[in-house]
Amino acid sequence: MIRAATSADADAIWALIEPVFRAGETMAVPRDIGRADALALWMNGSTYVDEGPDGVLGTYYIRTNKPGGGAHVCNCGYIVSEAARGQGLARRMCEHSQDEARALGYRAMQFNFVLASNVGAVGLWQRLGFDTVGTIPDAFDHPHAGLVDAFVMYKRLTA
Repeated sequence: MIRAATSADADAIWALIEPVFRAGETMAVPRDIGRADALALWMNGSTYVDEGPDGVLGTYYIRTNKPGGGAHVCNCGYIVSEAARGQGLARRMCEHSQDEARALGYRAMQFNFVLASNVGAVGLWQRLGFDTVGTIPDAFDHPHAGLVDAFVMYKRLTA
């Protein structure tokens, strides 16, 4: 069940985002970010959790990508627990986020910094209709792969 997150979900969200942030392999967040700063970053906008019988398995956020004339385009970020990976949760959350984005009045969704090394995410976003509209060469210093490209991916949400 995907639902809006509340402050009561902070511990569960931290349990999901901390290992991803610490690994530094998929998101451009300081690896040593503290709990309060990480939660403030993640919960800045509309935040959701995917909750199963054993607790929260995933989380995502939606927020305005740029203010003013760009406020009709949203940005999202997704994290799935290691235990739930490969079960379609990221797909479900992305599909849900597109519906929520439309309900919030957004006309497009843009992912600003999808790492080329995150082949699972790149492939999923492509299968869900996102186009790669730009490549930023050597944009991310991956802890194992070295400098990797980042993609800007975009999808129109309205006809």
